[in-house]
Amino acid sequence: MNQHRKWAAVLSLIGMGFGQIYNRQMIKGLMLFIVHLSGIAVTMAAPKAIWGLVTLGEQADHLEKVGKLYVNVRGDHSIFLMIEGIIIILALLIWFAIYIANVKDAYNVGNMREQGLAAPRFSDTLQYLGGVKFPQMIITLPILLVIFFTVMPIFFMILLAFTNYSAPNYLPPAKLVSWIGLEGFKDIFTIKAWNQTFFGVAFWTLVWTICATLTTFAGGFAAALMVQKKGIRFKGFWRTLFIIPYAIPQFISLLIMRNMFNGQFGPINQYLAYFGLGGLPWLTDPFWAKFTVIIVNIWIGFPITMLMVIGILSTISKDLYEAAEIDGATPVQQFGNITFPSVMLSFGPLLVMSFAGNINNFNLIYLLTNGNPANPNYQSAGSTDILITWLYKLTMDSGKYNFASIIGIFIFIIVASFAVTNVRRTKAFKEEDDYR
Repeated sequence: MNQHRKWAAVLSLIGMGFGQIYNRQMIKGLMLFIVHLSGIAVTMAAPKAIWGLVTLGEQADHLEKVGKLYVNVRGDHSIFLMIEGIIIILALLIWFAIYIANVKDAYNVGNMREQGLAAPRFSDTLQYLGGVKFPQMIITLPILLVIFFTVMPIFFMILLAFTNYSAPNYLPPAKLVSWIGLEGFKDIFTIKAWNQTFFGVAFWTLVWTICATLTTFAGGFAAALMVQKKGIRFKGFWRTLFIIPYAIPQFISLLIMRNMFNGQFGPINQYLAYFGLGGLPWLTDPFWAKFTVIIVNIWIGFPITMLMVIGILSTISKDLYEAAEIDGATPVQQFGNITFPSVMLSFGPLLVMSFAGNINNFNLIYLLTNGNPANPNYQSAGSTDILITWLYKLTMDSGKYNFASIIGIFIFIIVASFAVTNVRRTKAFKEEDDYR
């Protein structure tokens, strides 16, 4: 009795590609064997990488006396060791997945041979990959990019949160970084300077996110209703006019707004003085600075909402409104029962993602106020700083990388949990599930 399945599986376990060569698939077998050799190279580097990830190094840069001179001797760089360890572990996981697929492939082809079928040629394999498995092939490269450019940085950020990587005492290569467990999380909640900053910035982030999301949505919705209202002339002109704030690069718009709201020479306060009114501390008072960033965000954000809502409004059947008028529905009732539900059915997921995006709206806060005005009770943060700009200051200005990583973890948890939970609860998502 033929035992092709058994021998092909055993040989592929011994070495990737051996089972395919046994099944007379020479090209596929050689290609898999090359992958096997690369896996051996990665495996040989694994012990050192895992040692570096566990210890984060044993000897920092230091001076050694050579004769009458002191020479700088290169030591271990804790952060490089951590990154190398993460890369090696991810590469091993990918290689192991290919290894399992190699065994399954050899077993299946061996089973075909036992049934009297010929093993697929290399051209047949390519045709199979380009046909039946085409979606999987197309998505493979994006998945690998996501693993190394999204998943790996997330792992790196999480690991940093459990170290003492911060200035001035724990900065490699002059100093080594050590694992400290949950001590950083404990400090940010128990040390007064840090917990006061964290809860203050987190509360303002929540207020900012809610206000920024709802005001831009309301402003864009209102503009869309006015432009699309029956009897309004020159609709194309009004759409073009309202889209101009979005067409101008945000960087330029925010810098212009920063000068316009300047308390000393800004034109807005000059206009107020022209009418006999006193100027306002738009960017220097904590309350007015927060009010200003919300107002400016409406100007920046409402055009895109307006365009999306206009697109949705154009898909609503006119028959619904005619039937509602025949039934005696008022304009308010038509809006509440037809317009608003129809818009929210399509715009609901976008509104959720807009909320998530505003939590990380770094550009507007940083370019308009730079987090100012200063708050003496905060640690490395100003009155208008949100979590993401505070994270930036902790890294770029203060060198508190471990605390910044902790803040990054909280942002990730908040955004991910909110987005996933609320998108799944939107009516559009539920109706698509029902359709399936």
